[in-house]
Amino acid sequence: MQFLDGATPPHDLTYDDVFMVPRSSSVASRYDVDLATSDGTGATLPLVVANMTAIAGKRMAETVARRGGITVIPQDIPIPVVADVVAWVKQRHTVFDTPIELRPDQTVAEALSLIPKRAHKAAVVVQDGRPVGVVSEADCAEVDRFAQVGSVMNQAVVTVSASTDPREVYDAIERAKAPLAVAVSETGALVGALTRLGALRATLYAPAVDATGGLRIAAAVGVNGEVKERASELLAAGVDCLVVDTAHGHQDRMVQALQAVRSLAPEVPVAAGNVVSAEGTRALVEAGADIVKVGVGPGAMCTTRMMTGVGRPQFSAVLECSAAARELGKHVWADGGVRHPRDVALALAAGASSVMIGSWFAGTHESPGDLMHDADGRPFKVSFGMASARAVANRTSGESSYDRARKGLYEEGISSSRMYLDPQRPGVEDLIDQICSGVRSSCTYAGARDLTELHERALVGVQSAAGFHEGRPLDRSW
Repeated sequence: MQFLDGATPPHDLTYDDVFMVPRSSSVASRYDVDLATSDGTGATLPLVVANMTAIAGKRMAETVARRGGITVIPQDIPIPVVADVVAWVKQRHTVFDTPIELRPDQTVAEALSLIPKRAHKAAVVVQDGRPVGVVSEADCAEVDRFAQVGSVMNQAVVTVSASTDPREVYDAIERAKAPLAVAVSETGALVGALTRLGALRATLYAPAVDATGGLRIAAAVGVNGEVKERASELLAAGVDCLVVDTAHGHQDRMVQALQAVRSLAPEVPVAAGNVVSAEGTRALVEAGADIVKVGVGPGAMCTTRMMTGVGRPQFSAVLECSAAARELGKHVWADGGVRHPRDVALALAAGASSVMIGSWFAGTHESPGDLMHDADGRPFKVSFGMASARAVANRTSGESSYDRARKGLYEEGISSSRMYLDPQRPGVEDLIDQICSGVRSSCTYAGARDLTELHERALVGVQSAAGFHEGRPLDRSW
């Protein structure tokens, strides 16, 4: 990457401060761009779901991995639960989605409480392991809440084999004008479900899978306590990437934690952070990190900069840290601060191998929280920072009341924030479509066929606030 005037600006930059200049390009189509990362995680998209309790659950992990990204399960989750999540995700189908299953004798009220957990707003009714119908939110409208779903379900189910080509599934759904198709095994057992959009996506994205064909998933460990023991248990559970995580990564405890993890000789990449300087990056790489997480304070739930004055504008942090990591043959993840597809593209242009996303994905059907509605009926989910009072209370639940109260005095971050679902993009896959469309187009403008070429060819300029504002679309005339 190089700056438009050939000189590095005298001050640090955020994503809003910069723009990319088009270059001569021989890339004819955005579909000719390869978005696979080279950081060893096996991801086919440069997207990592942040290890935040309100965002990174098994449903998120399954969905994102099916499209090529990877999710990091938070360090606060007990090891037995993490092991169950890892096993569950790796058993998911790489094409067909895991549907909500209901028995015919369950009530409409139960159905309505579960159906909103899927963007397609439908569930498969199963009896003796076999699908017998599909019930949608529309089927349950103006129906007695104690009625059984067997009496309101649509029995005209579009059934396909689990090996059916996604294009054929799309055509079958289109012919039947059905909300989705249901895949079954040779014995007739339910395998999964696929919507028209899902069928299209199955032809556009390559899932992130391990050597055995299971979907990939990562997990985090902190720097306190029995780090080596927990890391060993996570590796035994089968995680595909181990993330050693703390807010201030350039400290002795992180170095010691990395050394403890490295002593296990893990065969998967080890990520660590967070830092914002070349010095911090080199320290973590030398201690054993394959990937360094970059970012202090740019996240939507983070109050670090306002509380402490500590941090750094994210674009400059990524640019400097990625250069330091590259000199040592390693990689960085840009963690936080992305709010538009352009930000993801700029982080990759600055040299990140992947971009870590948190709050942006919180307001989706796939995040773990319950779907709620405000006074105007708008759907939202509650998100919170991992240094907030809520997160600290969860993390210290096993400690004494005194110790918990002491730690509670110094929490940072937002404990409760409403993340509204975008009516046009209520699912994480909708956001992935939007992000990938923007990044692919950025690559074509830069004349880049992959992320390495994007970084090499990116020509970046610095703009004023007015310049950034000029690029924003208008939702009404002036």
